[in-house]
Amino acid sequence: MAKTPDKAPVPSGGSHEPATTSTRAEIDAFLEKVRGLGAAQAPGGRRGRLIFALDATMSRQPTWDTACRLQADMFNETASIGGLDVQLVYFRGLGECRASRFVSDPRTLAGLMEQIDCRGGHTQIAKVLAHARRETEKTKVQALVYVGDAMEESIDDLCAKAGELGLLGVPVFMFQEGGDPVAENAYREITRLSRGAYCRFNAGAAHELRELLRAVAAFASGGLNALGRLAASKNNQALLLLEQLR
Repeated sequence: MAKTPDKAPVPSGGSHEPATTSTRAEIDAFLEKVRGLGAAQAPGGRRGRLIFALDATMSRQPTWDTACRLQADMFNETASIGGLDVQLVYFRGLGECRASRFVSDPRTLAGLMEQIDCRGGHTQIAKVLAHARRETEKTKVQALVYVGDAMEESIDDLCAKAGELGLLGVPVFMFQEGGDPVAENAYREITRLSRGAYCRFNAGAAHELRELLRAVAAFASGGLNALGRLAASKNNQALLLLEQLR
């Protein structure tokens, strides 16, 4: 069994359809939603803070491995903007939900993630949302990113917590693997109430998740101007997604 990283527990606050690749229109709609959120730059020149939350129940192992490989891109794309501090939050097993410290080095976050193994259990999204609220009440959090495939909780409870984050100015970006309609309905409501955005992706299409994470990281670190620079500074095919926002 892999040991767990330096972290603290987060206090308490179905069947799946085959995965389907996001359509171009869905990804464009997601990025358009990000563009319409307004600036999220940390005040006073401080580094942006982003909470990166993952479902680490057993069905998530392939996506967890992908996220371990891709998380460095979030830092690399924001280094010239002013940097980004990221906190890892995950849940798994029978009620385990933990949060790391905020880190500014991609190697540190990768090291934390590599120590975690996925275990069976139910979703604990409510704990993640409640934790994000507590964190931003201490020091402003620019965005919460969540990657998962299921929802096994009271949607009303989740909506209440998402609404609290919306009032605090913390947009939630929900990335769904697969096509579970129950999860999709809940994820869309969470993003609507928090003024965030939703997008579905295919676990086998790592480039989609990479570009979505880059976009949100740029938003959290430098707002809309950073998104524009991200699109203008790259020429590869994937970043043409951002070019369409102009």
